[in-house]
Amino acid sequence: MRVILSLFCLFSFVLGEKMEIFVIINEQKLKAVLAENSRALALYKELEKGDIIINASDYGGFEKSGKLPSPLPRNDEQITMQPCDIILYSGQTFVLAYDTNSWPLTRLGKLDGISKDELKKLLGTGNAKIRLSVRK
Repeated sequence: MRVILSLFCLFSFVLGEKMEIFVIINEQKLKAVLAENSRALALYKELEKGDIIINASDYGGFEKSGKLPSPLPRNDEQITMQPCDIILYSGQTFVLAYDTNSWPLTRLGKLDGISKDELKKLLGTGNAKIRLSVRK
């Protein structure tokens, strides 16, 4: 079954269809659309094996970040992340942006259907537990 799902995801990615995951913060399930790149596909394949829980903390007043269980391929480029962007930093750090910052980063995706202010309020101050899933 996993092989069929993996092939479906690969073909969808190649055909330009959107890959979606869920980002759960404080029991609120948000949908995210993954970027069309090999790093986002690698994340999706990891999530097919099971949910990933990230213990994220504030960094710089513009993001929550935490370590992924294993590194993903990286292709950093100078970008300006925007609120709701999902970013990979240094190959193994998951970043959820709630404000802007420019740095060499790898884009993974973007949350859908939530504003900057709503996201910042949901994340709160201090640490946040973020769960990533492909299951509805």
